Amino acid sequence: MAGIFLMGATLLGTGLTAQANTYVYVSNADDGAITSYILDRAAGTLEPLETTTAGEGVMPMAVSPDRHYLYASVRSEPFRVLTYRIDRETGALSQQGSGSLPASMPYIESDQSGAYLFSASYSDNLVSVSPIDENGVVGDAQQTVETGRNAHAIHASPDNRYAFASNLGDDRLAQFRFDAETGRLESNDPDAAGTPDDTGPRHFVFSPNGRYVYLLGEFSGAVTTYAFDASNGTLTQVSDEPGIVESLNLDQGMAREAIPEGDDTPRIWAADIQVTPDGRYVYTSERTSSVISTFEANPDTGELTYLNYLEVESQPRGFQIDETGRYMVVTGQRDDRVGLYRIDPENGELTRIDDAPAGKNANWVEIVSFEG
Repeated sequence: MAGIFLMGATLLGTGLTAQANTYVYVSNADDGAITSYILDRAAGTLEPLETTTAGEGVMPMAVSPDRHYLYASVRSEPFRVLTYRIDRETGALSQQGSGSLPASMPYIESDQSGAYLFSASYSDNLVSVSPIDENGVVGDAQQTVETGRNAHAIHASPDNRYAFASNLGDDRLAQFRFDAETGRLESNDPDAAGTPDDTGPRHFVFSPNGRYVYLLGEFSGAVTTYAFDASNGTLTQVSDEPGIVESLNLDQGMAREAIPEGDDTPRIWAADIQVTPDGRYVYTSERTSSVISTFEANPDTGELTYLNYLEVESQPRGFQIDETGRYMVVTGQRDDRVGLYRIDPENGELTRIDDAPAGKNANWVEIVSFEG
């Protein structure tokens, strides 16, 4: 297909109009690029828009709270985070700056104000904080904090007074106080909340009402619910709901670097977790069996009930739900397509309705919507 260059990106699709206002961004680590799509909710379609060069190993992304900027972490040296401005009329990305990071970061997330960017490093057992200037550009990291083993994700609390980081290697969630004026993290008391043994805490999300945290175990595939105490920034375990059924024939997971050479035992390898905007349904992905699992949430207690699973793209490392809670986009690291799914609001059931071309090692998804 002939290429048309727009703002440093290669146009992939045709027939796209400026009226489209929901954009999907997928990072492709092996291509070193971010692919953009238009999600047409009325038609239930996903159309390619453009591909923007980022850097080899581009993986985690985050969107600024005001939706004006997309941030992308590059996990090849020099480790850095790129800032892109999002054109609300076309969805095009234009790079605004680059800030250095102290290590390879598998997770990034803005604080609630959009003034700071958090990063977590699995290999270097740390989290960092980077300033975001008045133009939305992320600067060099200003603080680095050592954590337990294998920091995998970090989020600010809804009130922006606290932050939490998962430590996959130590079965714990580190608890911090966060000064939103200075951007400094300090250990809370206690400094961590535990998880069930051999969970391998990976990604987590807050419930939309801000009362609960849902934590996915990479090794167990289970989701642990915690109650969030906003008065002191601590988490208390409420429940632990299994998410892998016996019919998938998966053994207990373990750190990939710890698996003996030649051991091809199918093991649990859970990846991502998301919750619908109304808080009714929680979804998780598992990479060995290539499935998305569905849970129903009790809004009063935070407890989850496992419902079912659906086979999706091959090795689904990342997925995202749009702001209406009606659509989900799923990537597969070993798949050449990105899948679009409709979410049934009555029962949370997923139905695959469209797909679009994917890059190599597609792994992270962000969805940004603008009013027409």
